[in-house]
Amino acid sequence: MPLHSVSPLYAAAELRAYEHRTNHAFAPAAQSAHEAAEIARSEGDMEAWWNMTFVQAENLLDAEEFAACAALASELVDGPHSAVEPQAKALTYILVAKARQGAGLLEEAADAARAAAQLVTDDDDIEIQVKARQALIAVLADSGRLDDAWAECLELAEVVSTEVDDQLIGKVYWVIGNVAFLCNKVQEGLKYHELAATTFSPARNLDVWAKFNKASAAMRLAAEVADTDTLRCIERAELATDVIGGSSNDYLLMKLNRAHWNLLAGDAGAAIELLDQICADPDKPSPQIIGEACLLLGRAQSAIGNLDAARASLLLAVEYFESSGAQQRADQAREYISAEA
Repeated sequence: MPLHSVSPLYAAAELRAYEHRTNHAFAPAAQSAHEAAEIARSEGDMEAWWNMTFVQAENLLDAEEFAACAALASELVDGPHSAVEPQAKALTYILVAKARQGAGLLEEAADAARAAAQLVTDDDDIEIQVKARQALIAVLADSGRLDDAWAECLELAEVVSTEVDDQLIGKVYWVIGNVAFLCNKVQEGLKYHELAATTFSPARNLDVWAKFNKASAAMRLAAEVADTDTLRCIERAELATDVIGGSSNDYLLMKLNRAHWNLLAGDAGAAIELLDQICADPDKPSPQIIGEACLLLGRAQSAIGNLDAARASLLLAVEYFESSGAQQRADQAREYISAEA
């Protein structure tokens, strides 16, 4: 539909969707995008319907409605009005990958990320290539396939060029640093996260700044790097999220970071208090998050000599990790159980 023939009803719904998204009100943004899509469908504009349904799926992902996002994005890829442009299909597969990862369906997420990467191979699609590979690396790392993830990282590093936006380059360094930490390449992890930090600015994008500092703190803590830089990452993430708000998972991950910091600093009691809060409602977090919380809780309980409780927590960690396909993390939880035997 040409721009001049867009109806006032459609234009108003579209505007509401973008306004809500700007304000991080993702659930209302998804609803407004759905309304705009239905108006476009009723007016026979299937291109506008597709575009606004994609926006709806994006907002469902950010609202952590993972099952709904995956179902809707899959409909866009495979439905009767699926896009013919490979770039649009690739971006939609990336949404599917992220949603399935959030739901703990790691193998399905990897399949979707690979499908996205295979759709865009030209130099003109460099940014979409990077996003697809990022999604694949995140899933491979989450599922413990670290050798595969690192091999993808090395390929991704070669793909990045000066033509890519600084924020996207920063996200590339970020994900490579994450995998380096997971592979116990701590110095390389620190190097890539420092490179990422130079590209991000709280003035340019406070949301990305908050998420990066939260994730960098988590990776540093996992590598048992409990220095002043790690504490600074925790504090930056907390401060930025207080300003802009965040999802329930954002707050849980920050609480997990604080608990991990307390444990490494020798305050197991404070760590247990925070971890009990996370584990109190296991239906809310993703299986990966609750698994990490149970693993840390078991370590903290062991530190204060409560070995029976520690074993129970570690067994729960194994269960949650296995349910999401994170076999390597499940094996690590079992190692802690064996150490306590």
